[in-house]
Parts: sequence; structure tokens; C-alpha cells
Amino acid sequence: MGTSKASFQGVDLTGAEYARGLSLSDQDGRSRSLSEFKGKVVVVFFGFTQCPDVCPTTLAELAEVKRSLGAEGERVQGVFVTVDPERDTTTLLKAYVDSFDPSFVALRGSEEQTKAAAKEFKVYYAKVPGKTPESYTMDHTAASFIFDTQGRVRVFSRYGSGASALANDIKLLLAEKS
Repeated sequence: MGTSKASFQGVDLTGAEYARGLSLSDQDGRSRSLSEFKGKVVVVFFGFTQCPDVCPTTLAELAEVKRSLGAEGERVQGVFVTVDPERDTTTLLKAYVDSFDPSFVALRGSEEQTKAAAKEFKVYYAKVPGKTPESYTMDHTAASFIFDTQGRVRVFSRYGSGASALANDIKLLLAEKS
């Protein structure tokens, strides 16, 4: 199957010179990188566990798509990157991603590592003060980056596109020959 730009429902990023690497610690404290998921379609999403809508909806849609693919779903890897390492501890991240799909990986870095990862993906995020210092929220880019089985970023899937658009793009990438 070719890489026709018209095929994807998300924004075609084929050949992009960014979102090429990601290396942070996972919810178990192990160092992880995108390269270890070669052979799978990887969906990367930046967010935070206390997000009221965008983050849980995105992860729920991805889990739904993965389940709907049956055995092919084993070739789909969800990767959640926190933009709130101050509050998102490894314990909290583990419980959070496990509640959607136990195979999902949550990544966390120091403040500097988080900034570097966001810069590499051209992801925006900023702390928004709340009524108390602890009640802040986070503004962030609301989209997923979908990588093909060779580890190349291919699709930018905007929040609100829905599970069927996500499933379409993942199926196209799963069907591609290396």
C-alpha cells in the first residue's frame, strides 16, 4: 500500500523533520525510547493525569481502537507523555494509563527533559494558575502523533477527530509494507 496523502484523515506528516525521537523514563522508572517499539504503530500523546477532558477522551479512544482491531491491536502501542512531571508521579502515571489499557506506556521526565521532548514534537504546554498553588491546570497541544511500524512520524491526529478517524489512520499504517 502506498503513502498517498489523501488516505489519512489526520494531517500527513510523512517526511517531517521533527518528532523523530523520544527518550524518557516510563511508569516503572525504566528508560524507554520510541525505537524499541519498531514493528508497531505507535500513538504518542502529550498530556497530564488531572486533565478533565482531552487526555482521558484521547486515551479512551485509543484503547477502543486497539480493542476493535482484535489481534492486530497487539501491533498498536499507546505512549502518554506527561507535561506535568511536578504532580504526575510514576505511581500516578501507572494507575492512570492502566485504567485505559495495561499495555500503554506513560513517560515522564524532569522539567528540562519535558521541555526538550515538547520542543522536539513542537508541542505547546503551559501551567495555568488555579485558586491555590496546587490547583493549577495545564494548557497543552491536544493531538496525537502516529508513527509507522518503521518508527517514522506519519500522522498528526487532532483532538476531536474521533475514534473512527484514528482507526482509519492506524489501519492504513498497519497495512503498509516496510
